[in-house]
Parts: sequence; C-alpha cells; structure tokens
Amino acid sequence: MTILMLAPALQENIWGGTKLATFGYQLPSDHVGEAWVISAHDNGVSKITQGEFAGQDLAQLWTERPELFGGHDPEQAFPLLAKILDAQENLSIQVHPNDKQSSENFGKTESWYILDATPDAKLYYGHHAPTKAALKTMVDEREWSQLLRTIPVQKGDFFYVPAGTFHALGAGVLALEIQQSSDSTYRFYDFDRVDATTQQSRPLQIDAALSVTKAPHVDPILNQRTRLQDQTILTRLLTSPKFTIDKLSVRGESHFNQHHDYELFNVISGDLTLTAEGTTYHLKKGDNFIMLKDTGNYTLSGQGEVIVSFVTPTSYREQELSYLDN
Repeated sequence: MTILMLAPALQENIWGGTKLATFGYQLPSDHVGEAWVISAHDNGVSKITQGEFAGQDLAQLWTERPELFGGHDPEQAFPLLAKILDAQENLSIQVHPNDKQSSENFGKTESWYILDATPDAKLYYGHHAPTKAALKTMVDEREWSQLLRTIPVQKGDFFYVPAGTFHALGAGVLALEIQQSSDSTYRFYDFDRVDATTQQSRPLQIDAALSVTKAPHVDPILNQRTRLQDQTILTRLLTSPKFTIDKLSVRGESHFNQHHDYELFNVISGDLTLTAEGTTYHLKKGDNFIMLKDTGNYTLSGQGEVIVSFVTPTSYREQELSYLDN
C-alpha cells in the first residue's frame, strides 16, 4: 500500500483571507487565497509528509519514480492539481486556454465544489454576449453589468468550468478546485483594484482572453448520479475528458477498491479512519493525499466527506462522458 500524504503550498492573493486556517494550515498573512493541496506544478509544489518518501516533493517523485504512478512518459507532467480557494473578495473575471491554446503542458479546465459560502455569495459564470464580436464590443466598452452572468451559490454546489469559460469566484466563497495542472490565466476585468503592495492595478490580458473565450456561453450538462457503497453515499459529480470526480459521504464502515493508477483524496469534513493491509491512517478535514494503485482494497470508517478525483480512463470517455464541451 502506498499513500502519499501531502502538505500544501500556500499562496497570498489580493483577494484572499484567513479561512484556510480552518483546515489546519498555518497562514503567513491575513490574505492567503490559495492552498495548492495536491500539486506538482512549478508555481506551488506539495511536499510529502510521511512514509518512505517523506521530505520529497510530488514533482520530484513523479519524475524519478514513474512506475509508482502506473508508468508514464518521462517528459509527461503530473496532469492534475487540487486547490482550496478562499475568496474574501471577488477574483478577477478571467478565462483559461485549452490544451492546444496553452503555452504550458496542459490547458486549464477546472471545477469547483463549494465548501462554504456567505448568504449573499455568488459566482460569475458565463456571459450574455451572443457572439465573439458582441463579446469584444461589450468588453471594450466596459459594459460589465450587462455582460456578467451571476449565479447565487451555497455550500455543496458543484460547477464544471471547461477551458474557454468566462468565470470568477465571488466574494464569500470557499471552494475546492480540481483542475488540470496549469496556471495559465487571462484576465478580462479586475474590478479596478489597486494592489496594496505595488500601488498598481494588476495586468489584464484582454486580447488573449478574447481569443480563447467561447461565445455564446453554453452551460455544461452534468449527468450526476448517486449510489450506496456499504455505509457511504457515493455521488459521481463529474466525468469529463480530463478528470472524474466523486464525492464520498461516509456514514460508517465502507469498503472500496482502488483500481486506477492513482487517485487524489481531499478530506473536506469530519473525522475518518482509512485502513488497508493492516495499516491505519486517521484523517481529518484538511488532509490531502494520493492513493496509488498498489493499495487495492481499503476501508473507510467514521463520519466525514471526501472528494476523490482521477484522470478519466479511456473506457469512461467512450461510455460515460457526462458533459457538453463545445
């Protein structure tokens, strides 16, 4: 059995706050917006905290020991990234490129599971421009109130954000973000903020953003489904071309089999026990780890919620795609 327990890389942001401390993370300031909790990306690499590989970072292990992850091309980068985001203020209105458009190893298709939200919290998701030409005109003329589409959100909501989607988290949202391992972001609009450190506005990339934004916006169609696994309610939140996401609501002893090359686990609430091959891990909110395929059968017990994600296998892509990705 191989479990890679990971420590997050924390990022300070103009829009960040202090809620990430509720996950047990030691914050360096009062404006920490991101915890890159499972990451091998150069801009924020997670460290392995326990076991044989303790002290190594995830990127190093992925590169040096590809056989642990099922075998991969030496030049291939780790494909997924999990973050927890604390939006004390609005994020910038932004868009991400797809695989072909990105200058990185991957594009940036992502998803949000809403961990918490203030009563008036909302997302910016999609836009009201009917064509690319109309989108450009409305951006050039700063018609943000007519262009921006907002959606009220609450704890437990889930959103799929394919590359090319015009979007932003609104103030008061705490979210788990599962995405491709990319940091390519093009900003349309930053609410005319001035950075307190630089005394300057953050740069915008309007031309690049326009070039990759889909118009008109079309909402993805998600074919979510739920089943019981012993004393766990298992909800398939998403099967997309890039990744699949499950939510495990554990209510008592439940048995599972890890049959993918590797799976990402984010414990988002409760207290749980994971047991495999006679070894026991005590899990709490804020714990994040990768379970490798050699784990095989394992048991979860206790009360809590876990988000599990993995690269979508080819068989799923052929049979179970539950998205509209135009």
